[in-house]
Amino acid sequence: MQSKVVGTIREAIEGAELKNGMTISFHHHLRNGDHVLNMVMDEIAKMGIGGLTINASALFDVHLPLIDHIKSGVVTGLLTDYVSKKIGAHISAGLMDNLVEFRTHGGRPADIERGVTPIDVAFVAASAADKYGNATGRFGKSACGSLGYPVSDAACAKKVIVITDNLVNEDLSQVPPAVKGEQVDYVVQVPEIGDPAGIVSGTTKITEDPTGLAMAETAAKVIQASGLLKSGFSFQTGAGGASLAASKFLKEIMLRDNIKGSFALGGITSHIVDMLNEGCFEELLDVQCFDLGAVESIRNNPRHREISASEYASPIHPKAAVNNLDVVILGATEIDTDFNVNVHTDSRGNLMGGAGGHSDASAGAKITMIIAPLYRGNFPIVLDRVAYTTTPGKDVDVLVTQAGVAVNTKLDKNLELEERLIAAGINVKTIQQLKEEAQQVTGIPGKLIKGERPVAKILYRDGSEPQLIYQVENK
Repeated sequence: MQSKVVGTIREAIEGAELKNGMTISFHHHLRNGDHVLNMVMDEIAKMGIGGLTINASALFDVHLPLIDHIKSGVVTGLLTDYVSKKIGAHISAGLMDNLVEFRTHGGRPADIERGVTPIDVAFVAASAADKYGNATGRFGKSACGSLGYPVSDAACAKKVIVITDNLVNEDLSQVPPAVKGEQVDYVVQVPEIGDPAGIVSGTTKITEDPTGLAMAETAAKVIQASGLLKSGFSFQTGAGGASLAASKFLKEIMLRDNIKGSFALGGITSHIVDMLNEGCFEELLDVQCFDLGAVESIRNNPRHREISASEYASPIHPKAAVNNLDVVILGATEIDTDFNVNVHTDSRGNLMGGAGGHSDASAGAKITMIIAPLYRGNFPIVLDRVAYTTTPGKDVDVLVTQAGVAVNTKLDKNLELEERLIAAGINVKTIQQLKEEAQQVTGIPGKLIKGERPVAKILYRDGSEPQLIYQVENK
């Protein structure tokens, strides 16, 4: 195989024959430390190319320069699974003429592989690559661990450009690489692909808040009472502080009772790594490392296994890991009395998130548990109806708050679960009771006033049930 190394990003873009109106893609493993998207888009703008659609697995505040490229017409379309609050504010204000399309972490690779969202040029940031294009995130000065999200991009895009700050002499085909050399057209070495310290954001740190810790401890007790916490147990937690804290309490129970789980899944943190190392699980299945401890673990421990986004959560993958989950713990911006969950917008309707793997894991797990405080500021968490549905109530089983636990007994399978929780002495209430208790503190919230113009579209994991998100008035 011949060397695929070229001297500059421009040379690679020219070689890939990028033209007006095409679709390009990026991944978010460096999270808020990523430099590659901005670097590439600045070069594209200098080349006079415009009308592009970006398919990015997620966008963070570090990507704010993208707003100027949208205003100038370099970018006219946006597909993503998540947007940070600052970028979301621009979208909610009506930044784009075309609707932003939100998918899930499983729906995105499914649509790429089915040809629903074809990619012309995929840009893959890698912390190490060889001259043949084999690429990994496991080592190098910018190591970010698993590279699960660009796997489908690299397999399906017409052209693939790997960008690295660590071009190694050895052949990485034996690593094995996340992206294989035969899929890659060009390799570019740059001084720095990003700051790995940016992997850790405010949403991936364990909570120290007493309320959050109390909810996390309750969540662990719910799992214990469910009857699922036994040999072979499988588990995923979301990136919220209280969700992460639940893993701490769960570990204590598993070690005390000598319970050996089969696997933990998802974006992996040091807390889950500790559970692996202390014998709580046989292996970790990792689509994305959420902190540097997880990066070190996946580099050194063969029982910490890298998987693609498709293997993680795709609705068309025959062995998607989410379908074998016993319990997943997730957060919520708001939840309604039918257990529908919103994590796309805040209580005022501003975009500040996205499904990520929320609805994928909820659809697959035996028990989906939401941890959320009863209210945030003057806004209650439990409403009559959420503004937008990220995860439908049919896939949500339990809500844990500081004031009690509600079980979704509209699902017949949860009638026994509710009985188990009551028998275990857990403070079980109806979700209607929790809503009323929240309103005693916050008052009854006013109805969300939506603008007339839609700015984005939410697609469920299989592409069904599209919902429009509307412009926020009086921003």
